[in-house]
Amino acid sequence: MPALPYPISRLIDAALIGELSVIGRDGSPITYPMVPLLWGDRIFLTSSVLDSSKVAHIEANPRVSFSITNMDAMGTYTGRVTIQCDARVSSDDLTAGWERLLDNWRRKDKATVALLKSRVGFPLIFERVLIELTPRRTWFWPDGRTDREPEITVAAEVAR
Repeated sequence: MPALPYPISRLIDAALIGELSVIGRDGSPITYPMVPLLWGDRIFLTSSVLDSSKVAHIEANPRVSFSITNMDAMGTYTGRVTIQCDARVSSDDLTAGWERLLDNWRRKDKATVALLKSRVGFPLIFERVLIELTPRRTWFWPDGRTDREPEITVAAEVAR
C-alpha cells in the first residue's frame, strides 16, 4: 500500500487515540490504547520502556491490528477504520529516536509540552521505543456506521 487513502490518513492524523491489538502468548488478542502519529505512509506509536509487554507481544508476532473507533476522539472528522498491519519495533535510540515525531505528538497532546519540561526528573518516561506500523489492509466506514459495508483497501504485495 503506497499510501493510505486520504480520508483514512486524515482520520488517523486527527484521532487523539486508537486501539492497537496484538496477539498474547496464549493466542488471545490484547488491546492497548495508543496515540497514533502519522508519518508518510506509516503509523507510528511510542511506548515507554517501562511497559514492555506490548513490545514483547509484537516481537513474538508482528501481525497487529490498529483501529480508530472513538468518534469523540476525532474532533470534527467522522469515520471508523480498522487496519491490519505489520509492526516493527525500533529501540535503536531510546532517548531521542521518537523525537522526529514530536511535532505530531505535541499537536495531538498538549500535555506533551509539560511532560518534556519534567524530562530530567522522569527520564525513564522518555526512554521510548518506536512502533512502526505498515498497513496491509484497511476497513473504512466513512460515516462511522459499521452496520454498512466498509471500503476495503489492500496493499499491492498482499493482493498478489
